[in-house]
Amino acid sequence: MKRLVILLVFLVGINGLVRAQQNKMPTPSEIAQKNVEDLDKRLKLNGTQKSVIYSFTYNQAKEQAELIKRQQAGNSKEEDVDKFYKLQNETTKNIRNVLRPEQQLEYDKVIEERLSGKSPKNKKKKKGEEEEVQSDIKGLLSAPPVEKQNP
Repeated sequence: MKRLVILLVFLVGINGLVRAQQNKMPTPSEIAQKNVEDLDKRLKLNGTQKSVIYSFTYNQAKEQAELIKRQQAGNSKEEDVDKFYKLQNETTKNIRNVLRPEQQLEYDKVIEERLSGKSPKNKKKKKGEEEEVQSDIKGLLSAPPVEKQNP
């Protein structure tokens, strides 16, 4: 009887660990909702902007989820990668069109932070670390500045 109880507790524990380690992908609606909430905090969106941006991000997340599933199943094509990034660029462009000019400036900063992997929450620097110089998105698209040489 004691062995049976120990075995049962062991199996329940293993089952809990297995479930905890499974990576559950968020649904497109969860992704869209989180994106709208994050943007609302930074951009102070109105109700119409929220619903339109939700629609854009939901459609993007839905299509990208399908591409990811196809890639995980081993059925992906070269064009899928292009389509993935094209969706992101189109969504970014569509969102910018919904925003007011002052919101567009802040949105550009949000996109830059996302591309660089930085978030405003992680701006504290540790002792001895140098602060990284940040460039704007346009800097990614243009050639680096020409350095003057001393004769």
